[in-house]
Amino acid sequence: MRTGARKFLVVLALLVNAGCSGSRDQLLADLQSPRPEVRALAVKKLAEEARPDDLALFTRAAKDMASIVRGEAAVALGKSQDARIVDLLGELLEDSDVDVQGKAAMALSQVKNDKAKAYLTLQYGRRGRQTRQVIVQALKQANVPGAMAEVVAAESKGIWDRNLLALTEGALPERVGAAEELGKSGRPEAFNRLLPLVRDSQVILAAAAVRGLGDLGDKRAVPAILPLLDESFPELREAAITALVRLQEPQAIPRLQAVAVEKSSVSPLAIDALLDMPRQPQTDAVLCAIVLDAVSSEAIPVARAMRERGGCPLEPIVDRLSRASTAAGGLQAVIGLGPAAKDTLPKVLPYITQGDATLRALAVDAAAAIGDVSAAPVLQKAFEQELAAVKALRQDWVSQALPERYGPGFDPSQPDVEKEKQKGEKHTSLLARVKALNAAKARGLGRPVVQQRVPTELFDDVDSPQFEPLAGLLRALAAVKAPGALELLKGFAGDSSVTLRTAALVGLTRLGPEGVAIAKAGLFEAERDLVKALAQALAEQGEAGQSALMEVLPQISSEKLVLLDALSRTGAPASAVEPLRKVVTEGGPESVLAVSLLGKMKAKEAVPTLVKALEDSSSLGRRELLNALAEIGDGSAAEVVARDLYHDLPEIRAAAAGALARIGTGSQAEALDALKSDYYRRVREAAVSALAKTTTAAEGAR
Repeated sequence: MRTGARKFLVVLALLVNAGCSGSRDQLLADLQSPRPEVRALAVKKLAEEARPDDLALFTRAAKDMASIVRGEAAVALGKSQDARIVDLLGELLEDSDVDVQGKAAMALSQVKNDKAKAYLTLQYGRRGRQTRQVIVQALKQANVPGAMAEVVAAESKGIWDRNLLALTEGALPERVGAAEELGKSGRPEAFNRLLPLVRDSQVILAAAAVRGLGDLGDKRAVPAILPLLDESFPELREAAITALVRLQEPQAIPRLQAVAVEKSSVSPLAIDALLDMPRQPQTDAVLCAIVLDAVSSEAIPVARAMRERGGCPLEPIVDRLSRASTAAGGLQAVIGLGPAAKDTLPKVLPYITQGDATLRALAVDAAAAIGDVSAAPVLQKAFEQELAAVKALRQDWVSQALPERYGPGFDPSQPDVEKEKQKGEKHTSLLARVKALNAAKARGLGRPVVQQRVPTELFDDVDSPQFEPLAGLLRALAAVKAPGALELLKGFAGDSSVTLRTAALVGLTRLGPEGVAIAKAGLFEAERDLVKALAQALAEQGEAGQSALMEVLPQISSEKLVLLDALSRTGAPASAVEPLRKVVTEGGPESVLAVSLLGKMKAKEAVPTLVKALEDSSSLGRRELLNALAEIGDGSAAEVVARDLYHDLPEIRAAAAGALARIGTGSQAEALDALKSDYYRRVREAAVSALAKTTTAAEGAR
């Protein structure tokens, strides 16, 4: 702030104080001032006089348009301790301004009667985190024993009664919402309310009841839910699958397997459910069977998951590969299992040269997944044949090279002069200044400007799918590190086809530091799908590729989310802490992924940044912030984390309690004990777990 401006504010404050420190007549006149700060100060000064006659003045001030005046009026009304102002303070407790709500709550605590306490108890369940915390403080100041436990129990009872009423007397949408909410309560009495609704004629209500039973966690519901997997309504089947996963019921595994391989709209959900089931030999056997029978887009991710679990038996895979009619299932299993299926390579290679295009493509990907250099000769031969076929298709009609610069008036990135003249010189000048400012900002931040690729063909006769076989072979040659692969892929890294360019750049990531250095330049391409595939490929190459992503991250403005998403699947190197902290500070959707990465890295140096973001009520990804602090386990964050025990969203309260269980609860035992009577089951369980760990730690310290 400039010195002159600071002096002006100081003089202004002195004038305000001088105007309000005079006679009572002056204070009364100041109540009519057009300036809200003068009116607020007048209310404050009059409250200090504690004259009963001024109650009417404070009542009027409580209706003022300015929140600063309403806040001072609430404080003044509280000092009066007059029972007549309780209703007015109750209205201020619902004010649009959070600070006014807090002052009204503290004012009610000074009245100390049952009506004031009732207002505070009622509004606890309707207000946000900050006001809820103040309400608990107000009740404690009013000498209410077990203040937080009382308001939490009252809120819980209110939600239960409201949902019961909606379930029995509400319209269909209200009944649907109530059924799910009753299940989330985890109360045993909810079971008898929800079970009859599973066969309701309204499918949407039946599905909600099934989801509610899943949240309830009562395994008595399993016999009623299992038959729903055979229903014809997708919504009901989805709800049944979701509930069975939450119930973690092993007897559902065979039924889920049948759904997983039927190739319907709910098959992917059934596969995800099986992956989420507790790991046991039965589950692994079922997943390995699904690898062979599901469609490729669903089977390959399952096979990759099984690779991390130790793989699948190779005998069934080899048996499938022995016959062309069943080879597709075997090949997709090999693609997912990768090096773990190296012994199947002799069975895979013949399909690279056979006639069926689908099997040929799967075989190329399978050989690439195994990554054995012995496959290089077969792949190179297939590549040469495919390249010759593509060259014939891409034969140029015009033999001479096309110009790589647009002629005057044809560049799409430049404004049309004639049209701009029609819009007016002022408009044109404004747009030019905006572009110049954006370019200067990008240069200042060291960010390269993404340029649209100039077309090198008048018209491309070859569609993208026709390039896929050649693209697959490019990736495969890189994967097996075939001789000359680096130079070959460098030649395709600038190809006019996005499909081939993407394959070349992805392949280069597998060819050591030189390949990574060439490939990372592709992150500045304008094609989003290319950037996404390349980022994922770099992330999968370990520290070298991940470091390349972090090096590029500060230079990219529009695709940070893509890069961070790729890193979230693989992890980030130790050098990523500082760039990730900067992303968190800048905010936006990218900060949520950056927070999660910092948590996985257990980056203690990031704790101040995460705590500052958590203190900001407008920060995105509040639950992720709490989880990250829990992962890091730094006790210095306990106080800030504990504030979210008062949050109005149950998932945030549960996350806060879970975080305190890991970083230490400090002096929050009372609040955690109160949450043992929370309406939501997951909040209660998190609070009980946090208290149990606190007790264990205390006993260990003795």
